[in-house]
Amino acid sequence: MRLSHLTAGLCVAFAINNATSQVIMKKQAYVWPDAAPPVAEIKPHFMTAHDDVRQDDYYWMSDYFTKGPDSAKVVDYLKAENSYFDKMMAATHGLQQKLFEEMKRRIKEKDESVPYLDNGYYYYYRMEDGKDYFLFCRKQGSLEAKEEVLLNVNEMAEGHAYYSATGFSVSPNNKILAYGVDTVSRREYEIRFRDLETGRDFDFVIKGTTGRAIWANDNTTLFYTAKNPVTLLSEKIMKHKLGDEVKNDLIVYEEKDPTNYIGLGKTKSKQFILIASKGTLSSEYLYLDAGKPDNSFKVFQPRMEDVLYDVNHAGDSFYIHTNYQAKNFKIMVTPTHFTRVDNWVDYVPHNDKVLIEGFELFKDYLVLEERKDGLTQIHIKNTNNGDEHFLSFDDPAYSAGLDNNPGYDTRLLRFNYTSLTTPATVFDYDMDTRKKTMLKQQAVLGDFSPDNYLSERVYATASDGTKVPISIVYRKGFKKDGNAPLLLYGYGSYGVSMDASFSSVRLSLLDRGFGFAIAHIRGGQEMGRYWYEDGKMMKKKNTFTDFISCAEFLLANKYTSKAHLYASGGSAGGLLMGAVVNMRPDLWNGVIAAVPFVDVVTTMSDPTIPLTTNEYDEWGNPENKESYFYMKSYSPYDNVAPKAYPNLLITTGLHDSQVQYFEPAKWIAKLRRANTSKNVLLLHTDMSVGHGGASGRFNALKDSARNYAFLFALEGIAE
Repeated sequence: MRLSHLTAGLCVAFAINNATSQVIMKKQAYVWPDAAPPVAEIKPHFMTAHDDVRQDDYYWMSDYFTKGPDSAKVVDYLKAENSYFDKMMAATHGLQQKLFEEMKRRIKEKDESVPYLDNGYYYYYRMEDGKDYFLFCRKQGSLEAKEEVLLNVNEMAEGHAYYSATGFSVSPNNKILAYGVDTVSRREYEIRFRDLETGRDFDFVIKGTTGRAIWANDNTTLFYTAKNPVTLLSEKIMKHKLGDEVKNDLIVYEEKDPTNYIGLGKTKSKQFILIASKGTLSSEYLYLDAGKPDNSFKVFQPRMEDVLYDVNHAGDSFYIHTNYQAKNFKIMVTPTHFTRVDNWVDYVPHNDKVLIEGFELFKDYLVLEERKDGLTQIHIKNTNNGDEHFLSFDDPAYSAGLDNNPGYDTRLLRFNYTSLTTPATVFDYDMDTRKKTMLKQQAVLGDFSPDNYLSERVYATASDGTKVPISIVYRKGFKKDGNAPLLLYGYGSYGVSMDASFSSVRLSLLDRGFGFAIAHIRGGQEMGRYWYEDGKMMKKKNTFTDFISCAEFLLANKYTSKAHLYASGGSAGGLLMGAVVNMRPDLWNGVIAAVPFVDVVTTMSDPTIPLTTNEYDEWGNPENKESYFYMKSYSPYDNVAPKAYPNLLITTGLHDSQVQYFEPAKWIAKLRRANTSKNVLLLHTDMSVGHGGASGRFNALKDSARNYAFLFALEGIAE
């Protein structure tokens, strides 16, 4: 059934009775404009592997970055899709503007972060009225001291469609700031340097980096990570000395394994600089005395098959967070001069039911970030007397974690907390007295009250009997009679846990009668390391069937119905969206797939594409026959077939370095040829940004308003 055009005479009413918090809505279906979508040219391209031939009629769309013969045609096609999108969504423009203003009004425009103390200075970020970007500031010794504005990113971003400043690193003598800048959204940064005494930048930059530099303790030497300009892989660790030409920078480490990422850090003690080389299944660290930057890095422990470890330092010991003989990780300790695994001793033993996600070192305490039964917990251990306790939280679904804790000789722990109904909150916790002090809670302007919303945590049963958690939030008055709309979100990859957190933007959805649910599916790490490993490689399909089971649970329990059920996911979550619309297109009235990774086999077969080689242990290497055919069996692009697809909004960015623009562009073209329904299939390409979407706190709201307007059009909500 075609849904509708928003006409000037359309009568749609919406109200919330604050006394009862009951959502009252009248809906009227929309009729989409009778516009013809663009038709992409078919140019068959054949790829053969393991005696299997795949035909890709839209392979030519990858020409933009390679500057092939069809590169101009690619841009024309993307612009044509944008023009079609604008025509189809034209009548929602007023609603999109209203949503944008509504979301913006909830934000406290003049705001600042909670300051943290590091090396004698309090650092913080400050926002100004009407501005998209932040000011990075500090005060010496006291919060009452005079403010120093180190960077005004609003001024720096002028004239740029996209601007990202990151990787702030101040020299040990507090006189020089190194920072990274990206103006293209390809996550390839140039490092700049600012003299904090004069406020002026040095007259050189270091290009092609990850954006972060680590200072040695001599205030002159620094180390940075250089990227391959084609694959954008982090490949080399470089050493630069202030005053020397960048072209003379020395390579101090070069990663030979293209499946590993590399990066830099500094121990909490600030005594050692660390090089980390990490793959999906194994890692390796090198270390260097930060006071002797001209020495060579030493290998901490050579990489071991299927062993991950992270390192920190305090006192006369290194502390290791590892899965060595411990599926759910443990903490081990070793003397500073004996770093090999034979010397590691258990400090916090393995617990098969509790995942240790990270830790923080203090003089008298060790604090663990843990995950049990799908929920995060903060575990505090007194290293002097052995006492231990946990911080307690009351919401049925929430997220709690360690915040910025640069201090070592302190009893104060800084942590953050949020839930589906609780705005992001920062606390200081006195580990001696066990007193908790709230430092800041995200301000939500207007008539927001958490009392108007309810959250739940329920469990769906997967096809193999596994219980899959679902976190749900809705406004009071939400009726479980099958008539309410609901948006189900999922990700389920890389062991990334999608915990329940607050969103002021989401209120625009909830206040119009929607429920919102997060499916904590396998492939994430919500239920421990096993949960991740049961949703990757040759078990990847568990991610998709788990999501479908969550949808079926919500339908069976009348949270919604097929006519009102929606799904969304981005990047690897976009792969999820592509898979589930192929497997069960009947379940969804609409789906939003943001920057979706949908052409799995082709991308994973091309090592020149960013991220490909780093992710063989996540998806598989197509050179392996079994991996090739398994990936092909679920790859959304390869499995498009004649069927009634739901309404789809697909979004991408032309400069996306994580999921290249041509994957969603090819996908929409192939979907249109196969679709047997009359539902709308839309593609929107932001021609000036990449994977993360628009930069700036307000520009990003326009993306949310656009996506919500698509859902509201399908629901017949015009206000």
